[in-house]
Amino acid sequence: MDQRIIDAFGRALGASCVITDPMQLRTYECDGLTNFRVIPALVVIPTCAADVQAAVRICHDERLPFVARGAGTGLSGGALPVADGVVISLTRLNRILEVDLANECIVVEPGVINAHVTRHVSAAGYFYAPDPSSQSVCTIGGNIAENAGGAHCLKYGFTVTHVLALDVVLPDGSLVTLGGRAPDRPGYDLAGVFVGSEGTLGIVTRACLRLVKRPASIQTLLAAFHSTDDAGAAVGAIIGAGILPAAIEIMDRLSIVAAEAAVHAGYPECGALLLVELDGPASEVDALMVRVNALCSACGAWEQRLAASDDERAVVWRGRKAAFAAMGRISPNYIVQDGVIPRTALAAVLREIHALGEQAGLRVANVFHAGDGNLHPLVLYDRKVPGQEHAAEALSGEILRICIRAGGSITGEHGVGMEKRAFMAEMFAEPDLDTMQRVRCAFDPLRLANPDKVFPRPRLCGEKTGPYEPHPLEVAGVAEFF
Repeated sequence: MDQRIIDAFGRALGASCVITDPMQLRTYECDGLTNFRVIPALVVIPTCAADVQAAVRICHDERLPFVARGAGTGLSGGALPVADGVVISLTRLNRILEVDLANECIVVEPGVINAHVTRHVSAAGYFYAPDPSSQSVCTIGGNIAENAGGAHCLKYGFTVTHVLALDVVLPDGSLVTLGGRAPDRPGYDLAGVFVGSEGTLGIVTRACLRLVKRPASIQTLLAAFHSTDDAGAAVGAIIGAGILPAAIEIMDRLSIVAAEAAVHAGYPECGALLLVELDGPASEVDALMVRVNALCSACGAWEQRLAASDDERAVVWRGRKAAFAAMGRISPNYIVQDGVIPRTALAAVLREIHALGEQAGLRVANVFHAGDGNLHPLVLYDRKVPGQEHAAEALSGEILRICIRAGGSITGEHGVGMEKRAFMAEMFAEPDLDTMQRVRCAFDPLRLANPDKVFPRPRLCGEKTGPYEPHPLEVAGVAEFF
């Protein structure tokens, strides 16, 4: 990068906030999806909203592409840098600015860790509901970019449900406020448009989040089944009975083995494990849990165990939330996938995934938010075995196609990023993609904010659509090391 531009960033933010050393830049070459790697030309680390504005203005004036980055825990390549561009790391914008319990909200900067929000207000009897598995390390800014969910999104909703207002630096460097503390503001829901936009519309510098009062009673049940078919039938029976759990999760045998090896949660050895959490008034939870027990038994549960304390509940969920990372215990490499299907298609889709895995000679572990049909198949492989990596990537793509054919989606919470953009054209017609692009161009006419993400082909604002041309990294299909 031209020294003149580097000096401009140094003057605007301070030399200590600018990284140019090649070895340090490697830290930012990928996010949690390590298949794609690009070393950025420059990394800047602002310490306040004014710094973010200054950095974005320089990018705008110099026509430099930029990528906002939080903790780097994303799993779709959404924070993949641009080789000649700038990474704007928001880790130092990590302050909790205000707690307003009277209005049940909290104001935070984007670098605040998800779990720290609940920790900050738990003594007052409140919590922040979105709880992705990486909540102990992922940041609010990244959650907003991807519209993160988590185990408890079935009852409480995704991140978008809990964002009241955002301060956003637009790609021209201007600062705007989207939304407000009023629960139902008139006009377009621009905050809702921004949440889940994967960094393509600007950068959040402050977020007002909705807090939820902690329920009087919480009960968590483990139910062991011989198969995922039986566990899936129990999910359908519970939801069909009009019961809305706070969370309802399924883990198959492979994921149970991996989680036990990593966390020792005390899970039973079974073909499928169902985790059901109910919360609310104590009398209601007690009555509903009796019904849930009966429904699970009717669907073939051969063991049911109720967590006896908050500590036991924490261990149960620690095992589930550790499932992705725990796969390293049973496989040297794996691909984490993220798709959505209707609940009624669960058994059929899992059987199809299993059959495809057998055809490819690969194991597939499954953990999923069963209540809303959000699947997380983990394709296990060994990169040292010739051809296995490409077979795993092909199988991963076929799983997404299965989700589309079942009437679902290619992502539930991980986002499209770089990994899934080719599949957008299989899920949406070209006029739909063009409409999305027009929204993007309204915010970012120069296409500087996280370019080459989400959409299935590079295009400029106003450009006529054409056939999809894959990115060189997609063609390579493997990690690119520099």
